[in-house]
Amino acid sequence: MSIDLTPYRREGRLDGRCLCGSVTMTIDGAYVAAVGACHCAMCRRWAGTVFAGFNARPEGVTISGEVAVYPSSDFAERAFCPRCGSHLWFRDTRDGADYEFAPGAFAEAKAFPLISEIYIDRVPAYARLAGDHATATRADYEARSPFVEGDDP
Repeated sequence: MSIDLTPYRREGRLDGRCLCGSVTMTIDGAYVAAVGACHCAMCRRWAGTVFAGFNARPEGVTISGEVAVYPSSDFAERAFCPRCGSHLWFRDTRDGADYEFAPGAFAEAKAFPLISEIYIDRVPAYARLAGDHATATRADYEARSPFVEGDDP
């Protein structure tokens, strides 16, 4: 699943916040104005359903307020507001990785199209996504991502 992100690359400012407003996130720089979805077991447990995110370069990101960070694997963290529990981002902790922000925290992201969906062979009946977008099964994704240790059934 190779996606040309060129049509979705943007520069500018986006402002987001958690549900209670105690955490604010500002992107002032490069981001991808499109959403990817994941149905792996870890994302389903964390989000309660499908996890969706859009990417932003770290050098343009400013976070204000108290954030709780959970190291969900050897290579990634998941952040949330410790006050209201809102999911804020998923991030690969290896050098220079993008933030993958929860689009619901950013008002402007409601216009971002869905362009990719992974672990489609793990989709629960209640979370099927429609539309024309790139997809990958567990085997497809993990073959391209050797650092991923696998998804439990």
